Amino acid sequence: MLIRGEAQMRKLGANIMAATHSGGVIALHGNLGTGKTTLVRGALEFLGVTKGVRSPTYTLIEYYAFDSLSVAHFDLYRLEHAEELEYLGYRDYMNEQTLCFVEWPDRAKDCLGDVGLDIFIDYDAEGRLVKLSSKCEWGNRITESVIF
Repeated sequence: MLIRGEAQMRKLGANIMAATHSGGVIALHGNLGTGKTTLVRGALEFLGVTKGVRSPTYTLIEYYAFDSLSVAHFDLYRLEHAEELEYLGYRDYMNEQTLCFVEWPDRAKDCLGDVGLDIFIDYDAEGRLVKLSSKCEWGNRITESVIF
């Protein structure tokens, strides 16, 4: 799908959040500046968070607790070794009550467990090309529910 602008990327994030009813891992693939954090910002806006959503480039993890489904936003760009995730306590976030958005998932190969949904974002002359890909029922339900 073609995304034209920041507002549409946030809307896509909100639509993904609306379709998600349990925890899981969503891997966000794309170069710098393609809109990965903007997509997460839209998901959090759907949950009522309108301020303070920032890229966890330096903190590596930003956690947002909610009554029904919490959100953990990982940015692994600065990760030197996949094993560093252990020091961050990432396993504590991998549960049915937490939706994990992971930017730069390739930097943590084999450590993330089952990725339920892969989102690929690439530059296009008219905006961003976005592709959703899943190999499990959880991710398929989200992909089928996202109407844009």
